[in-house]
Amino acid sequence: MPIKRRASIILGAFEKAQTEIVGKAVVLTDGKAGTVEKLWLDELHGLRISIKGHRGKWPVSTIKFEQR
Repeated sequence: MPIKRRASIILGAFEKAQTEIVGKAVVLTDGKAGTVEKLWLDELHGLRISIKGHRGKWPVSTIKFEQR
């Protein structure tokens, strides 16, 4: 698969994740809770999030979504 096509697929998946995750209520494994404010791509850790009202960025793997 050509590099440009692969990059396009990755960026498309990132944009989809942003629309699905930003604004959702979450709880981190350390007990912090709030809504997802922003999403980043980190070359070492993959997806990272920030939570409104809390300083820092966390790996997306440390969150649990609100259960309905």
